[in-house]
Amino acid sequence: MSVHHWQAIADIDVMQHRARMLQSIRAFFAASDVLEVDTPSLSAAAVTDLHIESFATRMRQQTCYLQTSPEYPMKRLLASGFPSIYQICKVYRREEAGVFHNPEFNLLEWYRLAFDYRQLMTEVGVLLQQLSADAGQKIDCIELSYQQAFMQAVQLDPLNTTVEDCRQCCLQRQIEIPQGISEHDLDEWLDWILTQAVAVNFSTQAYTLLYDYPASQCALAKISDDGLRAERFEVFYGELELANGFTELTDATEQRQRFAADNQKRKKAGLLPMPVDEHFLAALEAGLPECAGVAIGLERLLMVLTAKTRLSEVMAFPFSRA
Repeated sequence: MSVHHWQAIADIDVMQHRARMLQSIRAFFAASDVLEVDTPSLSAAAVTDLHIESFATRMRQQTCYLQTSPEYPMKRLLASGFPSIYQICKVYRREEAGVFHNPEFNLLEWYRLAFDYRQLMTEVGVLLQQLSADAGQKIDCIELSYQQAFMQAVQLDPLNTTVEDCRQCCLQRQIEIPQGISEHDLDEWLDWILTQAVAVNFSTQAYTLLYDYPASQCALAKISDDGLRAERFEVFYGELELANGFTELTDATEQRQRFAADNQKRKKAGLLPMPVDEHFLAALEAGLPECAGVAIGLERLLMVLTAKTRLSEVMAFPFSRA
């Protein structure tokens, strides 16, 4: 006779804390006149990022994709004349369920008109500290540039380095080099060193706001005037990544070029190219106001606020029981 684990994993206390967290988030944005919005989860387009896989389904004769982020339709709202906006929504990513991953999870994503990434970093810090205080915790915020973090941890300048420099860094510091790592992709090496030797030093007594990533890791961010850095930041609690934010790229031509470059990388990696969001590109052509945006994984944040160590502990029914 098969055993059915039908009960929820997260306990009632965690779910009550989740409800209070969502109430506090909505109160925070209401006090700042940031409008809550809702956008589709199903789209004919998908994300082109090499490291994110979308779930595909069919609507009549058309292939559609569950959204990995509400970013594109939210920016379409901004281009349509909406004020600063936020959204709390389900998103879906085709990756293995694990300690910090679930294929279905909740994002808080928001966009602030006339903000750059440094201003948005400040607002993110205020929200995180408020939510931490609500949970009876005092967690500070530390701002650290990507370059500073690498120099402090491994004495490697990520803005002026090569794949061979990274290889030697790994050998000298006895960092295991994974099989299959690219011989030519510098960002792949930097990502590996970040996870294996840099982020391990981040405090669990503070949120680390890591900013000014290399320009090659710009994603949808603007590039700095010197061409070396992306106006991008991420938030960590210890090694756990919580958020990713940018000063948003507003140039439609450059964005189309980035989508094309992403799809070329996907082909080289043996992955299918993804259909780009032409509605989003048309919105950029019409004119996206200057803005900054950020997305925070709410289950991961709830882990921090409730001192849990696995994502499944803050979800009623993770994928294993869905």
